[in-house]
Amino acid sequence: MSDKILEIKHLKKYFALKNRLVVKAVDDVSLELNRGETLGLVGESGSGKSTIAYVLVGMYEATEGEILYKGGDLAKAGLYRTLKQKGEIQIVFQDPGSSLNPKRTIRKSLMVPLQVHDRGLSKPQMDARVEELLEAVGLPVEFADKYPRAMGGGERQLISVARALATHPSLVILDEPTSALDVSIQAKVISKLVTLQKELMLSYLFITHDLSLMRNVADRVAILYLGRLCEQAPTADFFEKPLHPYTRMLLSSIPVATSEEEELKPAKIISTGEIPSPVNVPPGCAFHQRCKDMLPVCSAERPVMREVSPGHQVCCHLYNAN
Repeated sequence: MSDKILEIKHLKKYFALKNRLVVKAVDDVSLELNRGETLGLVGESGSGKSTIAYVLVGMYEATEGEILYKGGDLAKAGLYRTLKQKGEIQIVFQDPGSSLNPKRTIRKSLMVPLQVHDRGLSKPQMDARVEELLEAVGLPVEFADKYPRAMGGGERQLISVARALATHPSLVILDEPTSALDVSIQAKVISKLVTLQKELMLSYLFITHDLSLMRNVADRVAILYLGRLCEQAPTADFFEKPLHPYTRMLLSSIPVATSEEEELKPAKIISTGEIPSPVNVPPGCAFHQRCKDMLPVCSAERPVMREVSPGHQVCCHLYNAN
């Protein structure tokens, strides 16, 4: 049996605006995710990270491409997926304050997915399952009768994780799950996510703009820029041998606390120019207007993704085969 749980092939998601303008939010992205693996998807705001997540869970329909999951193409199913497919791919959103209904107790919020996906459960069985979910994420069962407003941000996010686990998923999409939390609380949530992954053999697509977080969490890292993939590699290779100029620029900008950590970073690269509008992406390489290593071909031809070492792929004319 293949280790792949998810394979995205040439995924595109375009949004039509007025005056015949089109936002190419996701523009020909191909990714793979293995069972029990964490793939970190990193990019600046507007790079298309969350759009990919929303297409994967069926909130948006794909414009083009394939989303292969357990033998089926979710892109063809569009918004009309089976209940089983919907249950097996879950998402944890960035802000638990807006993703939890403030008028529902935690018990009622956790019962909603049970009522949809486990209709055969009796009320006592549902109550027992709610307590089981709370214990799984490290929260007291007494929280079941609290409202979200009576809890801290980290506790609310753990409730969101518990809700995602209610349907027994195989794949969980984590859409910047810690960016709204204090640093000390982030560590607690990340630790629990790592523990749950090992216990339940979950696969994670971890979406973030925080590269430093990926060093300790992800098995592999992929970088997005204006809806396109720049580079993807095993985490160790990614941090030790970054290839794409955009990747090196991001890594050189990571804040560090010691001079030893500073020495491990690529040489400082000053960003020039502004990020182009996703409505008017420049021809050729989308990054060429900000790239200090630009070649003449970069403004004319769009580069293709190439594997330069096992598992390490880069989309850049600097590494094109002669």
